[in-house]
Amino acid sequence: MQEAPIPLDEERRIALLHSLGILDTEPEERFDRITRLASALFDAPIAVVSLVDVNRQWFKSCIGLPVSETDRSVSFCGHALDRLDALVVEDATRDPRFADNPLVVGDPHIRFYAGHPLRIEVAQGERRSAVGTLCIIDRVPRQLDERERALLADLAHLVEQELGSVELARATAALAE
Repeated sequence: MQEAPIPLDEERRIALLHSLGILDTEPEERFDRITRLASALFDAPIAVVSLVDVNRQWFKSCIGLPVSETDRSVSFCGHALDRLDALVVEDATRDPRFADNPLVVGDPHIRFYAGHPLRIEVAQGERRSAVGTLCIIDRVPRQLDERERALLADLAHLVEQELGSVELARATAALAE
């Protein structure tokens, strides 16, 4: 198993994630709606809005898994953070990065993973940092065609908009104080 490389903007990315004040908050319908759509559109048993913190990935919304977080060291999502498009793993048992991952060899027996990075910007014109992913997971190998990749990107952009509204609400509240 290969742990995901640490993104070059890790310090800024983590600061941005924490500034959202969203980690360890209650489920919200606006995020759950998107994971339900992703699960249904892709006929995937698992769909997650995952936020990648220092040592863990925490699930703001999750369909199909009985846990709310996993260790970052076994995270598929950590591998997607530096990408501009989706990371697609068609068969995790055949991918050297994941073949012996505990989430592949044990429960939930991941075979397929597609995760699109969730990027938000700190300030106008600055490079957007990935704070997590919108991902779909299956227990059987699969592929995504170009249309499906575009749909996953569209859904990820909806999550980014919701994260942006979290940031806007936080900033507005700070100004009001």
